[in-house]
Amino acid sequence: MRAAAVRDLSPAYFAMVMATGIVSIDMRAMRLPVLSAALLWVGAAGYAVLLVLYAWRLLACRAEMVRDLRDPGRAFGFFTFTAGTNVLGTRLAMEGRTGTAAVLLAVGAASWVLFSYLVPWAALLSRDGTKAIAGANGTWFVWVVGGQSVAVLAATLEPAASGWRDELALLAVMTWSISIWLYLAVAIVVAFRLMLFEMGPRDLTPPYWVAMGATAISVVAGAQISNMRGASAAAVAHDLSVHVSLLFWSFGSWIFVGLIIAGWWRHIWSGVPLRYGPGLWSMVFPLGMYGAASHNLGTVAGLPILVTIGDIEVWFGLLAWLLTFGAMAVHLAGGFRALGRPPDQDGRTPG
Repeated sequence: MRAAAVRDLSPAYFAMVMATGIVSIDMRAMRLPVLSAALLWVGAAGYAVLLVLYAWRLLACRAEMVRDLRDPGRAFGFFTFTAGTNVLGTRLAMEGRTGTAAVLLAVGAASWVLFSYLVPWAALLSRDGTKAIAGANGTWFVWVVGGQSVAVLAATLEPAASGWRDELALLAVMTWSISIWLYLAVAIVVAFRLMLFEMGPRDLTPPYWVAMGATAISVVAGAQISNMRGASAAAVAHDLSVHVSLLFWSFGSWIFVGLIIAGWWRHIWSGVPLRYGPGLWSMVFPLGMYGAASHNLGTVAGLPILVTIGDIEVWFGLLAWLLTFGAMAVHLAGGFRALGRPPDQDGRTPG
């Protein structure tokens, strides 16, 4: 069963690290250092465990990984590794662990560049266009989240990098700008999928929340860029980053309401049960990131109402994290119990 679990491991499971990292950042902003540190350790442990599991999968289940890369509905989940790496690095940078954070930035940035060329080619260019659009879903927005996570970490490290400030500032501005264009491109493709193919309540899975999460992390990246003062690239983008961030915050807020309505239609009106799956972490991350986006933009732009919204929203992010983590623990416990059961007559372990 362990081998089967690794073989079928979702490429989007690093969303757990993304969600834990941003909620840890939120709790630090709310001056709850013990809770924030506990979440940091959970996120770091989850990151280490997932690295081992994905390395195992790469060595033992390459065919399944190639299958995921060629599946438009799953391939963009690989970008959760990029985002998880950079969100964890951002949290560590806040603790003064800039060396470790710099290493994670190098890994995260390299993986984003690699996946940005590999994933679209494998999942889209080698397939019929209609089939590719039919596979478009909320996970595609993780491509944007991955790029913006590079911008956030680079901008966070920039003030402390005496010899690399210009380079980090340029990296932050470039990845922020590219990711904004990617958001527009992905939004168009997903909109075509919604219009051209029938969409039922079971198709509105939790990863669609990443559409809002991508706007929120774009706001955080823009706010971080506006805080950079000493680098020339940051000076050029300073005013633009604040204005664009406000546009993305407004659009993300509009999407937020739509997602709540869609969730009501899916689970209350249509009766689709809410069960644990790795996709739920893609719902926790946007909730935590929206709180951070509201707080950061409100602080930078001098809008106290946004700060208040952010300070309220972070508690919904924490609640979602607690519920999802509890559901994951129950799910994993059920798997471990199944391992301890005697095999049936066919030699298989039940469960």
